[in-house]
Amino acid sequence: MVLGLVGVVIFGATLPITKLALADFSPAFVTTGRAVLAGLAALALLVVLKRSVPWPVLPSIALAALMLVFGFPGLMAVAMQTVPAAHGGVILGVLPLATAGFAALLAGERPSAAFWGWSATGAALVAAFALREAGLLVAAGDFWLLASGLCAALGYVIFGKLARRMPGWEVISWALVITLPLSLIGALLSWESGFAAATPRSIGALLYAAFFSMFLGFFAWNTGLAVGGIARVSQVQLLQSFVTLAVAATLLGESISLSTFFFAAAVAGVVWMGRRSRIG
Repeated sequence: MVLGLVGVVIFGATLPITKLALADFSPAFVTTGRAVLAGLAALALLVVLKRSVPWPVLPSIALAALMLVFGFPGLMAVAMQTVPAAHGGVILGVLPLATAGFAALLAGERPSAAFWGWSATGAALVAAFALREAGLLVAAGDFWLLASGLCAALGYVIFGKLARRMPGWEVISWALVITLPLSLIGALLSWESGFAAATPRSIGALLYAAFFSMFLGFFAWNTGLAVGGIARVSQVQLLQSFVTLAVAATLLGESISLSTFFFAAAVAGVVWMGRRSRIG
């Protein structure tokens, strides 16, 4: 659970960090550029440690990589063209529940009825919080958001299964290396001459998105899913919306209402109760 929380804290900073990077870089370059940087770091690590190619599980790694490196951020970008960014908070509420569902279907885990009850309660709390804070109405772009969340959930479950057989850091490393050629092509096509004049703030944000959000964060997250159980540990992600708000308040000066703390406390309680529920 602690490893899962470490991953969630790293992932939770991604949205405000990305907003900083977009001050000087395009969305396409941020998406592909960070994948290139993370892929090069992963390649260097695998070479230095002399890891052999895991041919038997390579198709599974490739599928998870497509879901998490391209599917999740790509569909999210499509959705952001028609709906406010705050809609993403609704998906963050559904993501842990979807991850538990895929864990039951694909990873052989059997959560109890109590676990499903707590998971659904947590999802409802986060979704209610997002809708209440932004006064949102359901829009067509929400279907793209839902598809992006399903991509992420499927990718997490595959990563979690693979991390039972090999180190979590190696799983994400091979995923980034496999997709490196596509990421490199995308970065070259989306490069603009004006990017060379980017500020240190934007460059630092891009580096965080590359080396933490897309690489190091999965070291803890993958290992946590494998050790603690995919369905159980995935529920920690219910707290990600509140991590994002805290980081946004620190870096971007955005305010946090008193109701946010109450919702965060309620969600933390749900995660705690869900942790105590039986999973076969």
